[in-house]
Amino acid sequence: MSSNLKYLSLGILVFQTTSLVLTMRYSRTLKEEGPRYLSSTAVVVAEVLKIMACLLLVYKDSKCSLRALNRVLHDEILNKPMETLKLAIPSGIYTLQNNLLYVALSNLDAATYQVTYQLKILTTALFSVSMLSKKLGVYQWLSLVILMTGVACVQWPSDSQELDSKELSAGSQFVGLMAVLTACFSSGFAGVYFEKILKETKQSVWIRNIQLGFFGSIFGLMGVYIYDGELVSKNGFFQGYNQLTWIVVVLQALGGLVIAAVIKYADNILKGFATSLSIILSTLISYFWLQDFVPTSVFFLGAILVITATFLYGYDPKPAGNPTKA
Repeated sequence: MSSNLKYLSLGILVFQTTSLVLTMRYSRTLKEEGPRYLSSTAVVVAEVLKIMACLLLVYKDSKCSLRALNRVLHDEILNKPMETLKLAIPSGIYTLQNNLLYVALSNLDAATYQVTYQLKILTTALFSVSMLSKKLGVYQWLSLVILMTGVACVQWPSDSQELDSKELSAGSQFVGLMAVLTACFSSGFAGVYFEKILKETKQSVWIRNIQLGFFGSIFGLMGVYIYDGELVSKNGFFQGYNQLTWIVVVLQALGGLVIAAVIKYADNILKGFATSLSIILSTLISYFWLQDFVPTSVFFLGAILVITATFLYGYDPKPAGNPTKA
């Protein structure tokens, strides 16, 4: 049963990661009449949907009793204001990260984005060492070097790439690269900070996600008011929303819940396998369906190096004989 859940959660992770990147890219480059949907509002709606999903999960854990649900929310959130406030920092960073992903996919093809975004492994590792005093093994340090080499290869400019970017890209590749790099750093820091909080308390991950979603909605609304206030007052909060937009929003809302399930049921190697499959699928669909990407031999080399690094980072060699603690 646990084996089936493990592979099911990983299958869902591959689907969610690949489909989110591709649909988000398609929705940001699709030419249609009328105003385009605002990414800042999409981030807020995704946070609200995430809260609703987590409330349903807590309700299920409370044996489908509204009284029990109310008691859990009161005891774990309202009666612990300082614990709740701790989530404001990672929540604000996650909100920034989610907005940056829209910027990145408005300016980078899905395949390049997917490979470059794996740099979050490097930032997560560095923050884990500095904030959690985690010790990395030889294989992990080696994987980080391979990872950086792979991403450098993927970002290596070529003549065909320059022509394609002029014809097909909806914006500047440099802006997209800066957005995805900033997202990698914010993802690494927020992820490690969130892990630190989870290890220090015994609250359920669903309660923590409700707290994250609450602050994320507040920060997101502030972003809407500051950056898109005039457009919202002119054309409405849900301007430009269509079926594709709602698919993107739902997939983004499910992202955190899927990752929570993977952490619970799967190991790092299988998670790396899912990431690798997602990169391959994104590359194939970007080339054959979206037709906004022409892979080069240098890109393939970089993608292979990144996939190798992903597996190597999660590799845990079993010591022979008398095991020693790292």
